[in-house]
Amino acid sequence: MKSRNKAGQQAVRPALIAVLLAGTALGNFATQPVLAQAPAATSAAIDIPAQALSSALIAFSRQTRIEIFVPSSLAAGKRSGAVSGAQSPEAALQRLLAGTGLTYRFTGARSVTVEAVPAAAAIGAAPAGAIALDTIDVMGASMARGGVSEIVIGPKEIERKNPIDTRDLFAGEPGVKVGGSIPMSQKVYVHGVEENNLSVTIDGSRQNNKVFHHNGTTLIDPSFLKAARVDAGVAPADAGPGAMAGAIAYETKDARDFLPGNGVGAFAKTMFNTNGNVFTNSLSGYARYQGFDALGYVTYGKGQAYEAGDGRKVPGTATDILSGLVKLGWEAPSGDRFQISHERVRDDALRPFRGNIGFISGRPAWEPRIRNYEINRQNTVLSYSRTSPIGLWDPKAVLAYSATEVRTPVFERPIGANPPVTYPGTGETDSLNGKFENRFGLGSLGSVTAGVDFYKDKALYKDINYRISEKASNVGVYAQARLTPIERVRVSFGLRGDKQWFTGVDRSSHDNFGVSRNASAEVDLIPELLTAKAGYSHVFGGVQLAENFILNPAWRYGRDGVEPTTSDNYVAGLVARYAGFTVEGSVFRTVIDNARSARFALAAATQTRHVESHGYEISAAYAWADGFVRAKYADIDVKIDNLPADSDTGTYLATPIGRVLTLTGAHTFQQWGVTVGADLEIVFDYKKVLPGNLPLKGYEVVNAFVEYKPQALPNFTFRVEAKNILDKTYADRATYGQEFGTVTPLYQPGRAIVLSAAARF
Repeated sequence: MKSRNKAGQQAVRPALIAVLLAGTALGNFATQPVLAQAPAATSAAIDIPAQALSSALIAFSRQTRIEIFVPSSLAAGKRSGAVSGAQSPEAALQRLLAGTGLTYRFTGARSVTVEAVPAAAAIGAAPAGAIALDTIDVMGASMARGGVSEIVIGPKEIERKNPIDTRDLFAGEPGVKVGGSIPMSQKVYVHGVEENNLSVTIDGSRQNNKVFHHNGTTLIDPSFLKAARVDAGVAPADAGPGAMAGAIAYETKDARDFLPGNGVGAFAKTMFNTNGNVFTNSLSGYARYQGFDALGYVTYGKGQAYEAGDGRKVPGTATDILSGLVKLGWEAPSGDRFQISHERVRDDALRPFRGNIGFISGRPAWEPRIRNYEINRQNTVLSYSRTSPIGLWDPKAVLAYSATEVRTPVFERPIGANPPVTYPGTGETDSLNGKFENRFGLGSLGSVTAGVDFYKDKALYKDINYRISEKASNVGVYAQARLTPIERVRVSFGLRGDKQWFTGVDRSSHDNFGVSRNASAEVDLIPELLTAKAGYSHVFGGVQLAENFILNPAWRYGRDGVEPTTSDNYVAGLVARYAGFTVEGSVFRTVIDNARSARFALAAATQTRHVESHGYEISAAYAWADGFVRAKYADIDVKIDNLPADSDTGTYLATPIGRVLTLTGAHTFQQWGVTVGADLEIVFDYKKVLPGNLPLKGYEVVNAFVEYKPQALPNFTFRVEAKNILDKTYADRATYGQEFGTVTPLYQPGRAIVLSAAARF
């Protein structure tokens, strides 16, 4: 018989009551109700020709930066009116929808829901079946930002997923896998390629987090997130430097996402996970007044180690995480907006000796099973933008600093019968970075974004024996055009040049220059029914910094230094839509040359590898007014140096994935305020492994949830989730070490019930 710790379940009811009481108390401080309303009627040049309604609404979203939600079945077969000239977003939207039989309502300062009749849903909530047009119905690929392989996880999808960690955030996307079962060890792989080979940003700030290969790469609290975007393979020039296999951009919330106008509000949420008795509590306060806005957000999670599906506790998996976000903004009457934010997350707990591995058999007896890891990541961003572009003037400036620090004890081999010598080791990786760009609006033709960016990165390791570092600086110039030359064709192409200076541990200097280019297009072969898409990019990535914890003071780089990394990405596909149905298929290929894979050994300072990922994705979906169902399938084959990839050789490079199928669905019963949903992930056996390695075992995971928003209490949400219902014992396919007989991988949690309650005032 398996045992589950029941003690925490006794505390669930008091916890939920506590949220209600806290919410009631916070509500006393609200000076103004949070009501959906249209944004200020600021006039701006909006030029959209008469065309298919879905295409027109995409253009409207792109030009006004207002998020549009619409059930795909409503937009199908309809055409928009033409809009031209300076006018308010509301006036432009009225003209676009004239004669279509559709209406709209602003559900927030920057979000609109299009519907056939006024919905009976609670104020501020889009129908569950409304799909953000930025993600092109349910498929996630659009030219809205310029990427034919773009995946967007928008606010409504994040709300539906209710993510605890990064793995939950990207659930349902078989092309994006997240290895590791605890946030401190999770790494994101896009088409099997590790995220350090992508341009990763948080609120526009570059993340440079190659600290320790036993830790995760970008530790982030998903409760702060408003949206996440992945350019899988082909990325535009303005995605930033180093987008060898694409880009990942995270955007955090600000006060405008909670308050459409002047006022004060608060948000409180508590979650309880029965597997490990984990309590996670979030509290946020926000305010807006005459152009000023402020937000403070804090999350604290605490709990015990969880049990895998076999009922055994997984050592080193206790929850102990603290994160916070502060944002201050000011918007002038002219539309100029200034904002500063600081986001921080800390994980400080006992973890497996190698944080991303359960255990390795045959290790020396003096090596403990667990040791303390303290991980701190911070991100500070100062930005300027315009909320109402004026003709060709739509600037954006960012100055940012990001840093990640890992502290853990180092154990030296003992001499004789003496105990091992232990001392703290610290890895610090940071980035001072920024950009200035301007989006030149060309009316109905589209836009061109041009700018300059820079970064100054450092990787540092220090302990009682030595202090050592590598550094890299880069200045880039770029331009990206996103055009609609004719109604049925959307094209995007860009160019960037990067000059990089690299300094090694021996203080030798090496500089390189490279040019990156990209081009992509979408063509409506049959308007409203069938679209073809294709894209290509060649990327100069410069010299990648080595991992902090393996820096060797004896390294020498030779006269020519480390070869700069370059890559080539290809994607092509078809999308078919009809009356709410969407079917899509695409093929992709990413080739990375001279991907740096340094090891501590003297000869490995300049070691590089050839990485290749290729495969295909297919998906089918149907969306209706109050829900959706979708299926996605990916077959991903990864090679390193023309041999099957394994997770050890692929450290910081890539990992084997194989075939993955996901099924997702949700429906809202509007009359009761109840939403139900479920998802299934099937990962198939994978046998394309190196001789001597074990084949990777497949698994199936089923999750489901019920969410209740009482009509009598529209500011409250209650949710019950059942995770890993089949109680499978498994490690996510992207988790390290499953090919090796000596490795016990870090297993995912077994069956769990997650209860949550949220209150907003």
